[in-house]
Amino acid sequence: MPAPSFWWRRAGWQAAALSPLASIYAAVAASRLRNAPREKVGIPVLCVGNFTVGGSGKTPVTIALAGAAKAMGLKPGILSRGYGGSVKTPRIVEPGRDTARDVGDEPLLLAEAAPVAVSADRAAGARLLAARGCDLVIMDDGFQSAHIHMDFALIVTDARYGIGNGRVLPAGPLRAPVADQMRFASALLVMGEGNAADDLVATAQRLPFYRARVRPREKLDGRRFLAFAGIGHPEKFFDTVKAAGGEVVETRSFPDHHFFTQAELRQLAETAKARDLEIVTTAKDAVRIGRETFAALLPGSAFILDIEAVFDEPETPRLIIEATLSAARNR
Repeated sequence: MPAPSFWWRRAGWQAAALSPLASIYAAVAASRLRNAPREKVGIPVLCVGNFTVGGSGKTPVTIALAGAAKAMGLKPGILSRGYGGSVKTPRIVEPGRDTARDVGDEPLLLAEAAPVAVSADRAAGARLLAARGCDLVIMDDGFQSAHIHMDFALIVTDARYGIGNGRVLPAGPLRAPVADQMRFASALLVMGEGNAADDLVATAQRLPFYRARVRPREKLDGRRFLAFAGIGHPEKFFDTVKAAGGEVVETRSFPDHHFFTQAELRQLAETAKARDLEIVTTAKDAVRIGRETFAALLPGSAFILDIEAVFDEPETPRLIIEATLSAARNR
């Protein structure tokens, strides 16, 4: 289901009504963060996480960090839970064979940057990457799982949404109380434009603070689109299409990690044709749809807009990786 809109506004009656449940969830989540045994694996672990549910830009950041690690002569491997996939045992993703229904959408995208292990047991997945010859684990999400020792935890926060109303699930988007999560964070990365994360940055004065943004890889000047997306915050994708020069005439939003039906795709194609529009979507949505289905049900002009994370200070990825390696040496 889509995240409730009240999560991203000042806390009101909805958050108050859910506060008893949120108190229970917060107590359990905080206890797990403080007390769960964190297994140390044989190689450094860099976690790319966030304090809230929903999209904050972790996937492009993970890809950028993997690229920087390779440039430093390392052999990074990416660790993912494989959310949305059906695989139950730890395994290395094989893009030519696996589908999003097998391993999830994000692992298929990440596998273009480095070997990816999907595993609900984070430590088992890390060991699988080590056996593959990787000398650095970049963990996409999993900050709150507390199953594995993290040498460096980079917390990615969206500049437009921040931590929302500041309440814990289900009263708000936080996965655990901020103070309890902050104890295990190593640095903050604010993605995009906006001031919703300013209070969080001020609270975390002891932590290094970085900025980055998402940039489209291509220009779309003069093209008119029906844009659709099933991600954490679809409106961010629509803004990215505009930033690339495209005119967004129609939009369709779907829940995060949504698997599209043939009827939904046909309706998108019919609407675009009736209004003489091209179709544009995200790479995540495209891998969930699948190459053959995408070609069969969407018009030939349907376009996948690739994005990349761009850091305000270009040396930031190198500094983060160096800090991870240093922390691993000094365990």
